[in-house]
Amino acid sequence: MQAIDADAKDLGLMLEAADTAARIAMSYFRKDPGVWYKNGDRSPVSEADIAIDKKLKHLLLGARPDYGWLSEEAEDDDRRLSRQRVFVIDPIDGTRAYIGGRKDWCVSIGLVEDGVPVAGVLAAPARKETWKAVRGGGAYLNNIALDPAGTETGAVLRVVLPDVVAKAMRPGHAPKESLPGGPSLALRVAAVANGDFDAVYIRPHSNEWDLAAADVMLRETGREIVGRAGHLMRYNQPDPSRSILLAARRELIPELLAPLQPPVGH
Repeated sequence: MQAIDADAKDLGLMLEAADTAARIAMSYFRKDPGVWYKNGDRSPVSEADIAIDKKLKHLLLGARPDYGWLSEEAEDDDRRLSRQRVFVIDPIDGTRAYIGGRKDWCVSIGLVEDGVPVAGVLAAPARKETWKAVRGGGAYLNNIALDPAGTETGAVLRVVLPDVVAKAMRPGHAPKESLPGGPSLALRVAAVANGDFDAVYIRPHSNEWDLAAADVMLRETGREIVGRAGHLMRYNQPDPSRSILLAARRELIPELLAPLQPPVGH
């Protein structure tokens, strides 16, 4: 009961912080914010990313100073590895869409405990959406509960499959149809929790901050993020980057992972 109460209180704090972050994001949106590029992977960063990161850190760690912090836009500090509870943040997931004036981006705020995601908020103000989930308390989009119902038997699966993942599959075993996923990985994964997609394959080099918040929504609706070997995603690891992952309903995971496995006897 104490853990559930703590999760609920933390979710309330995260929702308040997300609302503030969303207002900051909209204050820069479509107003030509300053943009620069990271040296390592040439991914863009905007003024809004940095402003949101600083405000979230002030609001969240100011209220929970004993929690750890992992953010895409902050220098990593390995002291987080010794903390039981850690905020995992992407100030703007889908920065390219954001700076291009498109609506498919969000502020992603996750909370993990001992490597397990326990609360998550996605604020997508340009789409007028707020997603939230808490361990044992369900998942919601604009305060409407996400439906955990599965796809009808025999229905064609609605799958998002990046080309780089398709190339890693055994020839002839990739799903025959793939849907476009959109620029925000967090919103793409949340769409699995909402039943808009049955599964999303996730390309290599995604990071914990892309996934932590949305992962809570998956787990609360009978879905999961797993690696190629079928193991559940774990968080607050020394390296926040991941290889190929799959977000899907639990009962579909063996079937959807099979094309990524070597042939029997190899």
